[in-house]
Amino acid sequence: MSFVVLTIVFTSCKNKEPKQDLMTAESNQDYYKEMYRPQFHFSPEQMWMNDPNGLVYHKGIYHLFYQYHPESTVWGPMHWGHATSADLIHWEHKPIALYPDEHGLIFSGSAVLDAKNSSGFGTAENPPLVAIFTYHDMEAEKAGKINYQTQGIAYSLDNGDTWTKYQANPVIKNPGVKDFRDPKVFWHQASQSWILTLVAGDHAEFYSSKNLLDWQKVGEFGKDNGAHGGVWECPDLLSFKVDGTDEVKWALLISINPGAPNGGSGTQYFVGDFDGSTFTTDQQGNRWIDWGTDNYAGVTFSNVPGEKPIFIGWMSNWAYAGETPTEKWRSAMTLPRTLSLKKVGDQYELFNYPVDGLNKIIESGEPKDIKVQGKSIESMPLNGSNQSEIRFKTASSDFSLHFKNGFGEQLTLTMDGQRQIFLLDRKLAGKTGFNERFAQTTQQMPITNLPLDVYEVRMLLDWSSLEVFINGGEYVMTAQIFPNQVFDRFEVVNNKSEPLMLNDFRMGSIKSIW
Repeated sequence: MSFVVLTIVFTSCKNKEPKQDLMTAESNQDYYKEMYRPQFHFSPEQMWMNDPNGLVYHKGIYHLFYQYHPESTVWGPMHWGHATSADLIHWEHKPIALYPDEHGLIFSGSAVLDAKNSSGFGTAENPPLVAIFTYHDMEAEKAGKINYQTQGIAYSLDNGDTWTKYQANPVIKNPGVKDFRDPKVFWHQASQSWILTLVAGDHAEFYSSKNLLDWQKVGEFGKDNGAHGGVWECPDLLSFKVDGTDEVKWALLISINPGAPNGGSGTQYFVGDFDGSTFTTDQQGNRWIDWGTDNYAGVTFSNVPGEKPIFIGWMSNWAYAGETPTEKWRSAMTLPRTLSLKKVGDQYELFNYPVDGLNKIIESGEPKDIKVQGKSIESMPLNGSNQSEIRFKTASSDFSLHFKNGFGEQLTLTMDGQRQIFLLDRKLAGKTGFNERFAQTTQQMPITNLPLDVYEVRMLLDWSSLEVFINGGEYVMTAQIFPNQVFDRFEVVNNKSEPLMLNDFRMGSIKSIW
């Protein structure tokens, strides 16, 4: 759970009844058409949202819970909002799942299917979904205590529609640590145990349980590993079969705020081994799942069909999240992405790429080859405006791409082969003055292992965001944008004297999911 320090009065947040005033007139032509409203990303109907929580799949339904403040468009008393999907693309809003209580606010966590009913909350015929989350006692924090975060659980016997909190909460008490939060749980087959990973300030800790109720600390990791420019948050430990092999490796995701490579919030990862208690890695240097400024606190779904994990992140950054220029709601999630682990040279790299289901809402044009003569520009109308997909293959590493509108605004992307970096510049892409850090610098991503022949560039533009996937998700950038008018032109600029070839160039429009 990530959060900012605000002065807020909490006098009426505990045990509060649901406030049922969300928009219900879905036939209204203005529904989800507000300025900057994402059209194919998840966003709440109204008010504040941050970290994805409790991602779990059960009985054909993907559950997305999330940090939610139902009373304001800025961070406040945290609840778990809830939405469901059958395809990870179209979402149905559900009532608030978890409310603050006498133990505190409901911060980030995870959810699992307790298939063998180890907790005893359900039956063999109807096993429970179990949510594991952080309680945050605001009164204790205000009193100057440091042990104000503990871990609690709740269960559902109707596939997530309603939840009952465990009467003996908290199940993990605070050992005297200021930041002690964000539990992520999975079933570890080798030890026949539930493993819970949480963060404790500057490192991760691992706990083991047979029943989801009684937990024992078994290990920790990270005090001397990775980036430490800010507090560690939102861990996720998961196993992979390395693509094209039978080798099994583990990856540990850790979000950090601040300390990301382009400022503010970001998510790093470590590749190594896990034996049920200890995670080890010989990884050198810091690795980031996304180099853009706007992919944070991401975690994966539990119990998903198929072998590869599915990841969703919060599409914002604590440096400016509470000031972005939206009115009715704040924040969206990234597109759901499939994670895969590949060996590139002698290193393991985590790739992330949009789920295949996205393709069914993309109306793509016929592929064509585009040749841009030396140091010239190819300009074309942008199909779909700010609901667009552009993808192509190229062997070049020296070009720029521009999204433009009639206001003279532009979003600029540059592949700089000489310096081996990819750049995203949103300084002229629309509203930036709401926070000086939003577009203070050009975002940079090192590109050091591009194939020598051909690689793919794929870009997905929504009304207020751009997601860029290079070489099948080896290099990824996610960034919010707030143009004053939708982009309607796309330009390709050749930065070398030799011709630039874009093969299988496709430009398509993306249907609204609302």
